[in-house]
Amino acid sequence: MLRIGPHVSYSKGFLNMAKTASSIGANTFQYFMRNPRGARAKAIDEKDLEEFKKFIEENNMGPILTHAPYTMNLASKTKRTREIAHIILEDDLKKMEMLPGNLYNLHPGAHVGQGVEEGTRLIVEALDSVLWDGMNTKVLLETMAGKGTEIGRSFEEIRDIIDRSKFGDNIYLSLDPCHIFEAGYDIVNDLGGVLEEFDNVIGLEKLKAIHINDSKNPLGARKDRHEKIGEGSLGIETFERIVNHPVLQNIPMYLETPNELDGYEHEIKILRKLVK
Repeated sequence: MLRIGPHVSYSKGFLNMAKTASSIGANTFQYFMRNPRGARAKAIDEKDLEEFKKFIEENNMGPILTHAPYTMNLASKTKRTREIAHIILEDDLKKMEMLPGNLYNLHPGAHVGQGVEEGTRLIVEALDSVLWDGMNTKVLLETMAGKGTEIGRSFEEIRDIIDRSKFGDNIYLSLDPCHIFEAGYDIVNDLGGVLEEFDNVIGLEKLKAIHINDSKNPLGARKDRHEKIGEGSLGIETFERIVNHPVLQNIPMYLETPNELDGYEHEIKILRKLVK
């Protein structure tokens, strides 16, 4: 069964998110625990959280994906920016223990002119300072488009972070079709070949989530511009191959398209119809 869901707002709490996602035919969802362009986080209401846990169990929903704020840059050349990123990441992961068995997704970071090697060192240093053995959350590094000085634009760059971290066993991947296409991986004409490369470099066992989005740009553009399903450079045929590929069928998928709730509902229906 296709496990697919939208991005929803946390402003009204956990239970509201789950009910909102369920109301449009989703069986999972993604959300920001805090302001995606800042650092402020909404307090967790424990009663709401318990009702949410009961709801998702009764409705067979999940795993739920928490997305880190876009402004969190573990590789920044500015010490204060890195310190704030550390605080956010540590706080988020502690809160995630209240949601055991779910996923936490982050962009690795941008080196801002320091170079990939130094940026990678800072990312690993940050991850090693906040992860721990026995944590109940899978931490996912997202594949990036390569815009500006982003790290994670190649499978090798992400593999390097995992290999260098002492908690590499706790670090996994989320695959973003728009990002990898704009980074130069041709999933339109050779999805199987790209997945084989992913397996050879990182290992498909590390893939725990897929973002679902089309791209406004051509192959290798490195700009990161999401588009609605079937309306961009990837095309509906690519998504038909994604939802039916044997190694991807059991991996949860999260919509990251420029949509409101009714648009997400429409896309969920489209994707379910594509499943053979």
